[in-house]
Amino acid sequence: MKLHKVKVSFDFKKIDDINLTVDNELKSKLKIFKQGERVAVACGSRGINNLDKIVKRVIDNLKAIGVHPFIIPAMGSHGGATAQGQIEVLESLGITQEYIGAPIISNMDTVKIKQKKLPLDIFIAKDAYEADKTIIINRIKPHTDFHGDYESGLLKMSVLGLGKHDGALSVHQYGAKGLKEYMPKVAKYLIEKKYIDLGIAIVENPYDETLLIKALAANEIVSEEAKLLKIAKKNMPYLPVNEIDLLIIERQGKNISGTGVDPNIIGRMKIPETPEPKRPSIKRIVVTDLTKESHGNSVGMGFADIITKKFFDKIDLKAVFENVSTATFLERGKIPLVAQTSRQACETALRSLGFGKIDYKKIRIIYILDTLHLSEIYVSSAILKEIRAKVELISKDVEIFDQQGELNGFKN
Repeated sequence: MKLHKVKVSFDFKKIDDINLTVDNELKSKLKIFKQGERVAVACGSRGINNLDKIVKRVIDNLKAIGVHPFIIPAMGSHGGATAQGQIEVLESLGITQEYIGAPIISNMDTVKIKQKKLPLDIFIAKDAYEADKTIIINRIKPHTDFHGDYESGLLKMSVLGLGKHDGALSVHQYGAKGLKEYMPKVAKYLIEKKYIDLGIAIVENPYDETLLIKALAANEIVSEEAKLLKIAKKNMPYLPVNEIDLLIIERQGKNISGTGVDPNIIGRMKIPETPEPKRPSIKRIVVTDLTKESHGNSVGMGFADIITKKFFDKIDLKAVFENVSTATFLERGKIPLVAQTSRQACETALRSLGFGKIDYKKIRIIYILDTLHLSEIYVSSAILKEIRAKVELISKDVEIFDQQGELNGFKN
């Protein structure tokens, strides 16, 4: 199977000096903190470039004014819904006590917030509840489960992340409605009742680089996040065509997307009450590996039609069960057909299309590293012919499998 490697260009800007940007953003916001206060800094989402640097600089600024910051994981049921598992997730993101210069306090204890305004229970991490102030740090981006005015960002983290496993279960019991309708309402309630004091919002460009960092006072979070989400959607990477016979994804992972692969890229949601996107239309998807940063959590494998034994052998079924049972989107946790090698997976996927003898000049194939990195991809001749004027050709007729039948296109 010979494909052509191309470079896809996206319009982009990026921040060159992370530290200076954080300093400038915090300059007018630090007056809400009093010397000696204990400040919880909540973070933990994966797939955010420069997150460790941003978190460290926030900590440095807080320490400079005499407060006592500490890190708490804000990731719902991720990390196997255990305190140690969530520490390990933070460490995989480069967020360690030694690097950050502040303690990491991780446990799954929550406090139930008394209220009669909303039909669901509201929870907040006990460590944040007992702190003098709480800061949340997260990327603003399109969500993998639903679309609305507020998707993945500070509001979601304050409810599902900061609410730990209890908060995630409370919202997810209502399915997509819980995320789209109740999540923003719960977040607004928490902000109104002063459980959240400051937000650090991050937006990335199509190359997974930091585009914007905004420090938001509590009363700015709701209005500004909606604006930042529009910017984030304009800066999403995308596949160069809408009609694809076979999409080969070399790896998926929790460090790439909360669902392993990004549904916004592949056009598959796998949620019963949510319509499938009209674009792109992909007939078969093969995923060949799971990143080590996923710690065996292969949620999202249900998007694929076929995976490999190499992938299958890395699955931690307990971690998958915790994540999927919390989210309630069962299709995403189902194990696809398992092939012995990547070559067998791809050949089987093509045979299943019912085209008879495969004409590689006409078949529409795209091969990507993952759904986060789309600036360099491999395409078949039919797709290259369609997009040739829009891309830079790097190399032609590349054999994408090694002698063992495994993918080798992105190894160098």
